[in-house]
Amino acid sequence: MLNRNLPRLLVLLSLLLAAQSAPAETNLPELVRKVKPAVVAIATFDQKGEALATGSGFFLHPEQVLTNLHVIRGAYRAEIRTLDAKGRVYAVNGVLSVDEEGDLALLSVDIPADRVKPLQLSTVLPEDGEKIFVIGNPLRLEGSVSDGIVSAVREVPNLGKIIQITAPVSHGNSGSPLFNLQGQVIGIVTIRVINGENINLAIESARVHRLPTSKFIMLPELVAKISERDSAEAVAASFYRSGLDSMWLGNYDGALGYFENAVNKDPKRAEAWIQVGYCKTKQGKTADAIRAYQQALQLRPDSAEVYNKLGDAHFYAGRFSDAIDSYKQAVRLEPKAAEAYYNLALTYHEIGNPDLVAVQGKVLQRLDAKLYEKLLSEIQR
Repeated sequence: MLNRNLPRLLVLLSLLLAAQSAPAETNLPELVRKVKPAVVAIATFDQKGEALATGSGFFLHPEQVLTNLHVIRGAYRAEIRTLDAKGRVYAVNGVLSVDEEGDLALLSVDIPADRVKPLQLSTVLPEDGEKIFVIGNPLRLEGSVSDGIVSAVREVPNLGKIIQITAPVSHGNSGSPLFNLQGQVIGIVTIRVINGENINLAIESARVHRLPTSKFIMLPELVAKISERDSAEAVAASFYRSGLDSMWLGNYDGALGYFENAVNKDPKRAEAWIQVGYCKTKQGKTADAIRAYQQALQLRPDSAEVYNKLGDAHFYAGRFSDAIDSYKQAVRLEPKAAEAYYNLALTYHEIGNPDLVAVQGKVLQRLDAKLYEKLLSEIQR
């Protein structure tokens, strides 16, 4: 009898194990209910107290709300409204940190710490096609939820990774958290209006970890600080921002013209030289790219990122020895620069040195397992 039932028992056991190992289906409504109380609506006011703009944000820490800088630009006063059942309103005390390139601002908010459960930031980039959702306040429709997938993830040098999404967003969504299906924040939504079209983009959450340490300032002080620049710097900054807008969309040819105008107006703008070099590399004009990166290094001689990008330009020019020297400088300046170790390994592979590929790969595996897997797939082609 036991032997006769054994096959049936084995089948049942296999089905049970398969059911246990299968990933549980995400309950999106439940996930939304969990994270929504940490999202806020933001309203700003001008010097006369009249309504200026609206946007979104989320609690990064108990008394700190993260949003886009452009949401509060020009504001003399701001307040947040929580998206919980009571929808309480709290005053924004001022600004703790500003990241102009990343379009981020960290606000100090007068709210009891026990009423807030901050959101968790993800350290892993999403993959193309991954499901995501957004909670924000489009067109003042507070607490709206939209979902979709990741369309693409692209790089903007000196800024980080930009995530393009299909989830519908509108004005008022600026500063909204972009969630994965674990309820972690993988990006911060920024609305870019190009040629009259809304392009749904977010900057990776890793940028938040690099927010500069600044002294606390009141909103009127921020208005004065942003407006006090001289005209040459202001024009260069405007060109640079327009170039970034194009790069967010992957339009490198259009971006290049803006960045070249920026360095013409302000030759000491290192980040603009970096972007010129990157766009030139994308165009295959490696000699021009190398010169641009060298200009950037004169202004930022200790930048691991610039050395890494200079290495890329040398690599694509077939100057592998120079590429190796540049990548080595990058890891010397930043020993945890996983991308530079990846690039070193690929360059050693290109010149046929498997021993040094293995050495760099070992370091890379410790720093970034995902990038290490990518390296293995590249060298096995």
